Amino acid sequence: MPALSPDLRKALLALPAKEKDQLLARLVAQDATLVEQLTFRLLEDDDALENRRHRLRQQVDDPVRGFHQTPNDLLHITRQLQQRLAYHARITGDTLGEIELTLRLLTNVLRHQPEATSRLHGPTQPLLQHLARRTQEVLKAIGKLHEDYRVEFAPAVRELLPLLYASAAAPLARELGIAMSWE
Repeated sequence: MPALSPDLRKALLALPAKEKDQLLARLVAQDATLVEQLTFRLLEDDDALENRRHRLRQQVDDPVRGFHQTPNDLLHITRQLQQRLAYHARITGDTLGEIELTLRLLTNVLRHQPEATSRLHGPTQPLLQHLARRTQEVLKAIGKLHEDYRVEFAPAVRELLPLLYASAAAPLARELGIAMSWE
């Protein structure tokens, strides 16, 4: 995005308030993400964040429990859900919610889809690689948090890691340097 020249900046700031407001409204309307961020910050109530998390929790729980024709179907659904979690964090700034829900998603896939995660072979390899990489990324994100948050996420991580190492993703996890247990 090009920067404003000092002269143009002065001229914009010198505009009457009504014109500035109209320009601002037109510019904001051109960016859908910004519109949603502002809607969240300015219009939604205090319960909005928890309501959004609750809806995402339901989305994370439902699809991974069902039957999937192929591991690729499950990978596709997992990636879509991960994109929704990232979008939620971008809109709300809720990185803790993204971490919590990512841990939940990974745990659900490993727990409820043993037929897709029990053997490492051609069709399952992309799914297992995705699960191992996402686990590595979420553990890295948790490691950057304050100690109190790491303690809060410890039970979920302690549940996830044994499932990961009990699956066919174990060699991939070892290759990525993911610890077998969480202290």
